[in-house]
Amino acid sequence: MSRPRASVIIRCYNEREHIGRLLYGVYEQTVEDIEVLLVDSGSTDGTLEVARQYPIDDVVYVSPDEFSFGRALNYGVDTADGEFCVFASAHVYPTRKDWLERLLETFEEEIALVYGKQRGDDRTKFPEKRVFRRWFPDHDIERQATPFCNNANAAIRRSVWEDHRYDESLPGLEDLDWAKRVREDGWEISYASDAEIVHVHEETARQVYNRYRREAIAHREIMEDDSFTVLDCCRLFASNTVADYRAALREGELPGSLLEIPRFRLMQFLGTWRGFNQEVPVSDRLRQRFFYPDTRGYPEGTEEETDRDLRIDYSERDGSIDYTPFED
Repeated sequence: MSRPRASVIIRCYNEREHIGRLLYGVYEQTVEDIEVLLVDSGSTDGTLEVARQYPIDDVVYVSPDEFSFGRALNYGVDTADGEFCVFASAHVYPTRKDWLERLLETFEEEIALVYGKQRGDDRTKFPEKRVFRRWFPDHDIERQATPFCNNANAAIRRSVWEDHRYDESLPGLEDLDWAKRVREDGWEISYASDAEIVHVHEETARQVYNRYRREAIAHREIMEDDSFTVLDCCRLFASNTVADYRAALREGELPGSLLEIPRFRLMQFLGTWRGFNQEVPVSDRLRQRFFYPDTRGYPEGTEEETDRDLRIDYSERDGSIDYTPFED
């Protein structure tokens, strides 16, 4: 068998609600020379049963006791055969059938990593929509001056990974750490704005707090000279909350976001401050809280319900993928 051009690696844990939409979008891509691998870390909600309705190539298992984002990626890339490895979180989905094409066409000889645009949908909190716009602009960045990237929607050159494996000890930001190290070794990072996915975050306030806290812990390890004081926390909470309210008023989304905006920003910056200033090492118990905030999973659905959820229409009209379910 010839080597595939790209391996799509999907990290998942209890993503039954989302993974069918992602896999449908993957198999509608214009790039056909791919393999699809799942890295599952203990799903109990029927995620794998939904995934196996698609022609996935392999499932790699990571024990919950051993999980970290970096370890899951290393497991996936170890198994992959593609020249490039494409990473996608299980709760994202592409908006166009040329998503993979746009990611992969950006690779030139000196490029180690390409990451793509992220946007929200009607479930996304308004402040996070603004975070997506800030972090993922509408224009390309051919040679990025910083190591920022995001493995929810990114591709790497596998040969570079062989010399730079992901750090398995970090509680987050393994993508930033990897990009920093490969840039120091002379490689470049690129951003492809047309390689767009929708990133679905349906987090509680506690989950938002934990996400930013663990990423701040990792940030402090990666960027040792950076700091985040209580004054930074207060200043950024106030300025971003005011800016969000103004934007929500301008865009007609203020009535539904009055409480959502300050709650999200408070958890974002409080979590960041706590993570930057945590003095004790991250315990195994805290890691479990970071990586497995809800161990209940989803209730098991019937086969009929699963099939109904997966009936998705595809439109050829403008190259977009139409995820509107068929009417019964």
